[in-house]
Amino acid sequence: MSKKDKKEAAPEQPEEVVEPVVTPVVQEEEPLKDQLLRLRADFDNFRKRTQRERGELFLLANETLFLEILPVIDHFEMGFKSAEDHKADCSVTEGFRIVYNQLLDVLKKFNVTAIDAIGEPFDPHRHESLMHMPSDKPAETVIEQVRRGYLLGEKLLRASQVIVSSGPAKENGAAE
Repeated sequence: MSKKDKKEAAPEQPEEVVEPVVTPVVQEEEPLKDQLLRLRADFDNFRKRTQRERGELFLLANETLFLEILPVIDHFEMGFKSAEDHKADCSVTEGFRIVYNQLLDVLKKFNVTAIDAIGEPFDPHRHESLMHMPSDKPAETVIEQVRRGYLLGEKLLRASQVIVSSGPAKENGAAE
């Protein structure tokens, strides 16, 4: 028999299954990979928290600035009322009105809006009641605004100070 015939006649032997050998290096890599993933997640959380805190700090600084500006706006409004009552020169009041409107435009850019309370139902979340007075308006309706309130976005920056209707006046005299 030739060598070729011997190879053909020999029964086929199954191939050996080679199992991967787990070396200590591979075992040491797993905790390192896990540690890396945790570190990456911690850093991502830190970055997000820092961005959120920076935004909150920015809003707080803006809120503080706006609260300082609101009395200036109040004084402009009182000045306009006084000028109207005393029939002041129109050119002077018009100049002040231009500055007042520019100031309101700046506040609008930063999402600060005025609360118009007159004629609205009393809302303790937006209004501060100074007193109740009898009027021809239904009870719990704002009849006068003493100081205008403002919102910063959806957040109340300053409540409106208002006078609220207690309903129609009651007759005190009894019929005889």
